Amino acid sequence: MQDGNLEKIIVATGLGRLRQRPAFSEKILPEIMNELSLITGQKPVVCKAHKSIASFKLREGDIVGAKVTLRGKRMKDFLDRFINVVLPRVRDFRGISPKNIDAQGNLTVGIKEHTVFPEINQDEVKVDFGLEITLVSNIKNLDKSYEFYKKLGIPLKEKKDK
Repeated sequence: MQDGNLEKIIVATGLGRLRQRPAFSEKILPEIMNELSLITGQKPVVCKAHKSIASFKLREGDIVGAKVTLRGKRMKDFLDRFINVVLPRVRDFRGISPKNIDAQGNLTVGIKEHTVFPEINQDEVKVDFGLEITLVSNIKNLDKSYEFYKKLGIPLKEKKDK
């Protein structure tokens, strides 16, 4: 495990259906960006669509999401808060499935409500959105990355042998 370490954490949110609401760019988008920056301690980057897709009412250049890439000290602080404060607050949480680790050794966790973070005041929330948190490690093996995340203290469920 000495050669394995965490490279970065990516916190992202998709704005999908929220885009179609009236006053999206005046009220909803700034609110999401503000709350994402409260959660991560860093200003989010806006993600735009590369292609137009008529069935999704999406035009090239439309805002489709926001993300923050954390490295170094902020990454470690966020991981500590995520493991010790946020995950215990998630409703019906029984551990993260080992299937959330992909072939490259990255762990992705989806959270349905951003209000589980202690930085967010639930009384002042105007827009409810979910988050996707991806932990990127330099270990490219599935079994080794599972052991690495267990050693980090991430509550993974036990693997079921085939």
